[in-house]
Amino acid sequence: MNLSRNKRPLYMQIKNILKDRILHGQYPLDTNIPPEPRLEEEFGVSKITIRGAIKELVQEGYLEPSSGRGTRVVRNTKAVKRSTRKSFTELLVEEGHAMRKKLLSAAIARHEPETEQRRLHGEAGIKVERLYLLDEAPYIHYAHYLPARLEKADLSALAEQSLYGFLEESGIVLASFRDAFAVSAAPSDVASHLRLTPGAPVLKRLRYAYDEAGAVVEYSEGYYNTALQHYVVNYEA
Repeated sequence: MNLSRNKRPLYMQIKNILKDRILHGQYPLDTNIPPEPRLEEEFGVSKITIRGAIKELVQEGYLEPSSGRGTRVVRNTKAVKRSTRKSFTELLVEEGHAMRKKLLSAAIARHEPETEQRRLHGEAGIKVERLYLLDEAPYIHYAHYLPARLEKADLSALAEQSLYGFLEESGIVLASFRDAFAVSAAPSDVASHLRLTPGAPVLKRLRYAYDEAGAVVEYSEGYYNTALQHYVVNYEA
């Protein structure tokens, strides 16, 4: 796996990737993460680097080392907040599912006139396409549109890293979000990725992420195959 050699320390990049895998159920609760030699081989780094990443996750309460028994996942949710509301992914992982991201493409793209991405980011910007697999079945197709100023960032990191972790490492502080939902016909390319008939009805999600100045940093269009799994929102009284 390729890691960025000119940004954050390697052990922090690996820590974020491992944490993302834990939160998405790829490393289930009460199971061991892969042994250190396997992680060294996967990431192409030294034992010291891997141990630094694991140490961070132990300190954050996600992992627990045991002499001779490996390193066990002991928490698979984000840090406790005032609200006990769980994210959609956390609910799925809690039910025993696993979510995996697959990077389809990431490059500078021209924005067509009269489109939302043209209105928000001008004539050109970065388009990132990702496919989310639920228990290895295609479930969500996302197209993320980002400002062109991020073109020099290591977009390949989005194969594993969370989008917001990537933006944070790029020096962008997100202040607020807005979501909109609708039922929509699946475009032909999206239907192909989700293994659906073109025009099949799907849940469409539009997301806007704003920085501290109120500018839209991320505009995303997501299509969910809710025939595979309903989209769930957890509310607290």
